[in-house]
Amino acid sequence: MSLVRVHNFSVSLDGFGTGAGQTFEAPFGHADQRLMEWAFKTRTFRKMGLPGKTTGSRGVDEAFASRWSAGIGAEIMGRNKFGPQRGPWADTEWEGWWGAEPPFHTPVLVLTHHPRPMLEMAGGTTFHFLDADPVSALSRARELAGNRDVRIGGGVTTLREFLAADLIDLMHLVLVPILLGRGERLWDGLEGLEERFDIEATPSPSGVVHLIFVRRPD
Repeated sequence: MSLVRVHNFSVSLDGFGTGAGQTFEAPFGHADQRLMEWAFKTRTFRKMGLPGKTTGSRGVDEAFASRWSAGIGAEIMGRNKFGPQRGPWADTEWEGWWGAEPPFHTPVLVLTHHPRPMLEMAGGTTFHFLDADPVSALSRARELAGNRDVRIGGGVTTLREFLAADLIDLMHLVLVPILLGRGERLWDGLEGLEERFDIEATPSPSGVVHLIFVRRPD
């Protein structure tokens, strides 16, 4: 069976995966870009269109960042990752943060209590808006992915729900040396999670620590 993977998901020292107060102008809320600065400097993220004066780093951070797409056939994300709107869709013209050609190039399931028609984008990305629990969403994602893996793209609530349902096989978290104090915490309600995984840590010269969680055999 295909794997369920998480890549490049950043958390602060106090466990927050995003800041408070998300808006169109501030996708990560009051955290601004601090959680993702390590990634924005890599070659992989520069290829996605992130601005910078160079083509991007090729060191430790790039080695981890570059693994995000290999073997992936579909992504599942929460509605807040797709955009900052809440409740019924007031603006169905909103097509995500990523422009006309998003970097996914696969089907993407957006979990929402307010489904809307499928959205086809340039480059092979199709957004499917689905009201479903983690198990049902994963079943649909596997149908769309064929025999390839499924990536859980976030945000925090979505990842926490998939971890609580014990559906994650491989998870790459990035511990960023900042304190946010508020926002959405990843670890709430997940006591004892470490017992399910073998965990390896790799420090980077950029100051972050890459944590790899691999599910232990049943």
